[in-house]
Amino acid sequence: MVGNLFGLVAPDIAIDLGTANTLVYVKGRGVVLDEPSVVAYVTEGGRKVVHAVGQEAKSMLGKTHRMMEVIRPLRDGVIADFDVAEEMIKQFIKKVMPRPALISPQIIICVPTGATAVERRAILESAQAAGARRVHLIEEPVAAAVGAGLQIDDPSGCMVVDIGGGTTEIAVLSLGGVVWSRSLRVAGDKMDEAIIQYLRRTENLLIGDSTAERIKKEIGTAKAPDHGGGLTMMIKGRDIMNGTPKEIAATEAMVAEALADPVSEIVDAVKQAFEQMPPELAADIYDHGIMLTGGGALLRNLDVVLQDRISIRVSVADDPLRCVVLGCGKALEILNKPESKRLLLPEV
Repeated sequence: MVGNLFGLVAPDIAIDLGTANTLVYVKGRGVVLDEPSVVAYVTEGGRKVVHAVGQEAKSMLGKTHRMMEVIRPLRDGVIADFDVAEEMIKQFIKKVMPRPALISPQIIICVPTGATAVERRAILESAQAAGARRVHLIEEPVAAAVGAGLQIDDPSGCMVVDIGGGTTEIAVLSLGGVVWSRSLRVAGDKMDEAIIQYLRRTENLLIGDSTAERIKKEIGTAKAPDHGGGLTMMIKGRDIMNGTPKEIAATEAMVAEALADPVSEIVDAVKQAFEQMPPELAADIYDHGIMLTGGGALLRNLDVVLQDRISIRVSVADDPLRCVVLGCGKALEILNKPESKRLLLPEV
């Protein structure tokens, strides 16, 4: 009887609901889903009907017919389209738990530190509407620090810079909590946008978001090569002058120049953190260094540029893309225990 009842209880879930990608951690199973936060839908009778989510929807970007639209329901780490976000969460939950359960799961979901009460409520209500029996929120930098293996319970301060798709979360943690934090709306999306604008301005070439992301991943760097153009990549787009297709060779040096502004904004924000934190914590971080997490941490030479400009050791986490969801997962594994309360935000 107990075994049958246990089978009817859905396992608890942790979700890293990111602007670019959504990752899902299932208690006892680990990370089981990593897909783009993209939804394709058609409008029927004034209602949005979801056609595809995740990787399938992303493959349709820029190629849909006039009746279909492909969107990312999150912008800058918060929900921009409530109905579509709710449906996306529902579909992802269905993917990791194909069989319905009598008792729905508890969910831990991350939020940017700069999210307003209204934005946090939107994330909370979307998860509840998607079928959660109870929803807990955790701040992204806390989850990132835990997932990266930092000892946030120590009285000695540590610093994490989590560069996602929509936001860069900068936080100083000590004694199990956030001492200082800032959410900067400059991250992976702004880098893609900077590449698009640079090629438009200098090469008269118009490219889409997917191509810009591919350029960033393949030859993107925060620091121009010492000699020559560095790595080269052939890219196709539309010639702005005559409207015909065009192909050019993009170089590493070009991408470094394109990314100079967003990289400088992130570096400046980290510098400001030291101006505003208590001097004792600044001394701790000088000793321990800064940890980079998130997809943006994979931008080549970003750690080198940051280290050169602020003269403090900078490290990249072992698995930067999964740090946030792994931190959420660790909080999930101790959910309902007293020690979980220090990680989670108070219920709203």
